[in-house]
Amino acid sequence: MQPISPLRGVVRYNAWGSRTFIPELLGLVAPAREPHAELWLGAHPTGPSRVATEAGEVFLDAFIARDPIGVLGADVARRFEGALPFLLKVLAAEQPLALQAHPSAAQARAGFERENAAGLALDAPRRSYRDPNPKPEMICALTPFSALCGFRPLPELLLHLTELGAPEPLECAARLRARGEAALEDCIRTLWTLSPSARARVLARALACAQEREGAHWDWVRRLADAHPGDIGLLAPLLLNLVELAPGEALFLDAGCPHSYLQGVGVEVMANSDNVLRGGLTRKHVDVPGLLDTLVFSAGPIAPLQPLRVSGSELRYAAPAPEFALSMLQIASGAPYLAPSRHGVEILLCTEGEGRIAPEGAEPGLAVRRGGAWLAPASAGAYRIEGACSVWKAGVPA
Repeated sequence: MQPISPLRGVVRYNAWGSRTFIPELLGLVAPAREPHAELWLGAHPTGPSRVATEAGEVFLDAFIARDPIGVLGADVARRFEGALPFLLKVLAAEQPLALQAHPSAAQARAGFERENAAGLALDAPRRSYRDPNPKPEMICALTPFSALCGFRPLPELLLHLTELGAPEPLECAARLRARGEAALEDCIRTLWTLSPSARARVLARALACAQEREGAHWDWVRRLADAHPGDIGLLAPLLLNLVELAPGEALFLDAGCPHSYLQGVGVEVMANSDNVLRGGLTRKHVDVPGLLDTLVFSAGPIAPLQPLRVSGSELRYAAPAPEFALSMLQIASGAPYLAPSRHGVEILLCTEGEGRIAPEGAEPGLAVRRGGAWLAPASAGAYRIEGACSVWKAGVPA
């Protein structure tokens, strides 16, 4: 039997990150000198967490390799070839992330093999595929959270393309009127592969409209232009749904969904992958052909996900992904969370409050505090969390 053990995550730094939220969460000096963009909790080879053991800290991937069935459970170990299939993160964005999408399983395998054959190192800046895994993901807001996600409904696309008034957007609008959603891929490819002179003309018109018109999408065009002048990604707020999440609401993004997280803090869970195809709004590697070949060209509104209460303390977020499941545990004094005796591998993260976690029937257990994380192996059996705290639980659906 593997015990429940403290887990130490890996901080990732990026210019779009926050100097306050993750440092404060971890009890570090804030504001920090560098923007803390993400806290990773998982076993991805480029940033594995560390598990506390009696012999000292061990990288989580090595810890799992010692006893994959005991840690993951027999079913998960079989289905995912002895590897942890998900990655849990805290994401803190003060500035917009790149316009991007993630690959399907087949695209990830092919892209990873292609870049390996080209001799690109796993940490090469020009690399898009850092592993052979797909990357469906879900973000759950801890603070008000703004995101661009999926192509807007056709009437909104037609309105915004017509408002731009430049020849290329007007031609795209005409194609959409004539052919509907079937013309969407052709239109996006046209806009993202404009000649430098045509791009400058279209973006100048977009900025002129943004100065003249009101609306949150025009506000974001102006803000993106300040950070990324001349970037075709400035059109993204006009073409993608602008979604505002309240704390506790979530978004699920499947393979091929274009998106950009604009601002806010959230808990994010995804398949165990770091594959990103970027199409703008970044100083990192941009792969427009790769992005366009990855996208799913469907148009329609995006509704935030609401959790389903499955017990007195557990709120579960439904996600159609075989690699991960996510719940928020709202634990009140005198009403502990009781985990079943049979469960798969779980990673726990406390974002508010304090309490204790212990195997059922054991005392006193481990202290639970804000910013703490724990690995609950499948063989740990039943456990309880008591106190007054909010704990996120990531696992694998049965």
